[in-house]
Amino acid sequence: MLSIKNVTKRFSGIVAVNDCSFDVEEGTICSLIGPNGAGKSTLFNCVSRVYSIDSGNIFLNNKRIDNLATHKIANLGVGRSFQLTRVLDELSVTENLVLHTASGFNIHLLKRAVTKDDEVKAEQVMEFLGISHLRHSSMKELSYGQKKLLDLGSVLMADPSFILLDEPAAGVNPRLLETILDRISLLKDQGKTILLVEHNMEMVMGISDKVIVMAAGSIIAEGKPSEIQSNKEVLEVYLTG
Repeated sequence: MLSIKNVTKRFSGIVAVNDCSFDVEEGTICSLIGPNGAGKSTLFNCVSRVYSIDSGNIFLNNKRIDNLATHKIANLGVGRSFQLTRVLDELSVTENLVLHTASGFNIHLLKRAVTKDDEVKAEQVMEFLGISHLRHSSMKELSYGQKKLLDLGSVLMADPSFILLDEPAAGVNPRLLETILDRISLLKDQGKTILLVEHNMEMVMGISDKVIVMAAGSIIAEGKPSEIQSNKEVLEVYLTG
């Protein structure tokens, strides 16, 4: 589904991503891991066009996307979360979800902010995440972990087929982490394709179909979790990184 071909990204002469290539198959969960400074977040941001690339190509379903605007990539069915939660504390859970619909972005003070269709979609997402009881709660009342869960919900409002998740487990308590893992697995069962950047190795090895390992801007290994866990080069990078 996603194909990254010889992608390189530089910042002021520093090569953050160096000639990287890999594929993500449709209907799978692929994790991008590596020590701090490996280049995984930069590569992740290249896929969603937060950064433009210096060379190489990125394809989604055989369509080149590295030359498209961010909103056009989203229109192709790509959704992404961010490491830092992006919510408006003065709004309710439902209102925050609606902001991620087409009508939500056109909210006007003199118009009804939330349409019936928006409410239905938000309710479906909240039910899927198990947070329907929080629908009218102010964001100020939610824990950090609940906000991370809502961040996933914001991605789902557009019903993307390809989902980019940026450290969904970061700072989340074990109980909510179990919920997030369960919902990510359910998304795969629904036919979604997922690429995630994550530091929680227990989560990565338990949920991934494929793992890509980066170090110093380059890909040093890729394979099934069991193959990565026994890879001497990967172990050496993590032990010395």
